[in-house]
Amino acid sequence: MSGFILRRGLIVGLLLASLAPVQAEEPAKASTAGAETTVTTFAAASLTNAFEDVAKAYAARGEKTQVRFSFAASSALAKQLDAGAPANIFASADLKWMDYTDGKGLTLPATRATILGNALVLVAPADKAKPVTISKGMDMDTLLGANGRIATGLVDSVPVGVYAKTAFTNLGLWDKVAPRIVGSESVRAALALVERGEVPYGVVYATDAAVAKNVKVVAVFPADSHPPVEYPFALVKGQDTPAAKSFFAFLQGPEAKEIYKKYGFTVK
Repeated sequence: MSGFILRRGLIVGLLLASLAPVQAEEPAKASTAGAETTVTTFAAASLTNAFEDVAKAYAARGEKTQVRFSFAASSALAKQLDAGAPANIFASADLKWMDYTDGKGLTLPATRATILGNALVLVAPADKAKPVTISKGMDMDTLLGANGRIATGLVDSVPVGVYAKTAFTNLGLWDKVAPRIVGSESVRAALALVERGEVPYGVVYATDAAVAKNVKVVAVFPADSHPPVEYPFALVKGQDTPAAKSFFAFLQGPEAKEIYKKYGFTVK
């Protein structure tokens, strides 16, 4: 009897041993599949609402890809890519930071597409908003009063701030405006200062003003006062998976373009 028990125990042990490697491989396969069907997009803060709606439309087609976003200033996102942060797609709010990632070999120039544009506007809290005419040499002291400030992005790095500085410079206003600027980490952060009434004015994009609850556009900067506000998209080098290519194509497709138009972007 004892010999039978020993033999039966040996057989069971061998069977369990033969199954163990299969059980160990299963989680690894599931993990790889999950990685392949997740797409991470680094996108300019001003694309937040539109891109979130585009992702919903993509999922509504029955796509199983999990789309994740990191929204921030294009400058911050480009530096994160340079530091090795994982992403599949980069969508910048200006050409400079896409040129930066191209130059660093971080994005794939052959995939680069610029399909969106925006307008640069001056906004004010809704309950205090009055129309303003922006022109060369305008009286900024009268507009701002003794202590008034203007919120926008950091003027040396964040795209909206760079556009704002260029516009004020070309209008001959920068020397007057520079001490009044409150530089923020992103266009949405600048917009929030105006929404909360912490500053009387802000320079943001038209699309950001359109989704704000307590802000109104009081002026549009002349188109010739700054370079065109453009949004280049590109796939990240080494991260151009089939899932990433699929969502990247959708970002440029007709359904996505209708969503961009809804939010006030100009579509090329």
